[in-house]
Amino acid sequence: MDPTLAARTLGASTEIATAALSGEDPAAVLSLVVRSAAELAEADLGLVMAQSDDGSLTVEAAHGAPTIPTVVNPVGLVLSPRSAAARVARSGLPIVVDDVLTDPRTGPFVPKELRRYGPFAAAPFGTRERRRGVLTVYRGRGANSFTPETVNVLTAFAAQAGLVLALAEGTAARAQLELYEERERIARDLHDVIVQRLYAAGMQLDLLVRRPDRKLARKDAARLGDAVDQLDATIADVRAVVRALRNPDPGTAAPADLAESARFEVATAGELLGFEPSFEVVGDVRDVPVALADHARAALREALSNVVRHSGAHTVSVKLRRDRKGLRLTVTDDGCGIPQGVTRRGLVHLEERAEQAGGRCTVSTSPRTGTTVTWEVPTA
Repeated sequence: MDPTLAARTLGASTEIATAALSGEDPAAVLSLVVRSAAELAEADLGLVMAQSDDGSLTVEAAHGAPTIPTVVNPVGLVLSPRSAAARVARSGLPIVVDDVLTDPRTGPFVPKELRRYGPFAAAPFGTRERRRGVLTVYRGRGANSFTPETVNVLTAFAAQAGLVLALAEGTAARAQLELYEERERIARDLHDVIVQRLYAAGMQLDLLVRRPDRKLARKDAARLGDAVDQLDATIADVRAVVRALRNPDPGTAAPADLAESARFEVATAGELLGFEPSFEVVGDVRDVPVALADHARAALREALSNVVRHSGAHTVSVKLRRDRKGLRLTVTDDGCGIPQGVTRRGLVHLEERAEQAGGRCTVSTSPRTGTTVTWEVPTA
C-alpha cells in the first residue's frame, strides 16, 4: 500500500475512534465515516447505508464533493434489496464496477438520484457478527475507475469503522445502564426513606393538633395545619420525581406499582398505630394507569390517616381488589366510628377523588362495629 495512503487511512481511523469512544453524537460519527471514506477513495460521493429487515438499504449519511453537487440530498434514499449494494451487505463481499449505469450487476437498480455517477465501489460496513450495512463510493461519469488497492483500503476502513461504532455502542449502552441503575437507587431512597419520614412527620403534627388534652391557640393550630398541608404537597412532589426517575422515557408515563406503594402506606400507618394492619391484594394491579393509581394511593393515605387520627382501633384491614368491574379499595377498622359533628374534610377528599376517576366512595360507620371505607373506580 502506498505509504501516504496508509498514513491517511490510519489518521482517519484514529479520528473516528476518538469521536465514537468519546461519546460523540452517532449521526456526527457517521458523517465523519462517510467523509473520510470519500476522501480516502478520492470519490465524488460517499454513502453509508443501513440494512433493513426486508433487505433494502437506506442512506443514513452522505458526503459529496463540491465539484459534483447532488441535486437532491441522498440521505433517506432507499435502495432495492436486489441492488448490488444490498448484495454486498448480505454477502459481506465488496464489489467494484467501472460504470454503475452500464454494468448489468448494478444498472437495473440505480435510482435516478445516482445516475450522474459512473465508477462505483461498495464494501460491507460493520463486523461479521453485526453487519450494519454498506459503505459505497462513486465518481462522476467518465472518471477513472477505482483501483483494486483503493477497494482494499475502502474494505479495511469500513470494517474498522464498523468495529469502532460497535464498541462505542457497547460503551454507551453500559453507561446508560449505569445511569438507569443510579436513577433507580435515588428513586428507591426517596420513596422508601424520604417520603416515609415526611409522611410520619405530617401525621404526628396532625395528631398534635387534634390532641384533646392539649388545646392549642387557633393561630398555632392553623400554622400546624398549614405545615401538614405543605408536607402533603411535598410528598406529592417527591412521588412525581420518583416516577420521573424510574421512567427512562420522559415522553411516556411509567406504569405505577400500585401494590408496592399501597404496602408502603399500610406499613407507615402501622408505625403510627403501633400495630401492623392486614393487607391483601386480589387481582392484577400492575397495569393500573398512572393517574388512577395516584388517586387510589392518595385515597388509601387519606383513609388510613382518618383511622390513625380518630378511630382508636385495635385492628385495621386493607384490601385492594382488581376485577372486570374496576378497582376497589376497602379500609376497615374496629374503632369508635365517626362521631357526629367531626369535620368531614378527609372524607370529602376521598369522595372527590373517586368522582374525578368516574367512581364513588361510600362510608359505613358505627360506634359498635367501627368504620369501613369503600373506594371504587372503573379501570377500563
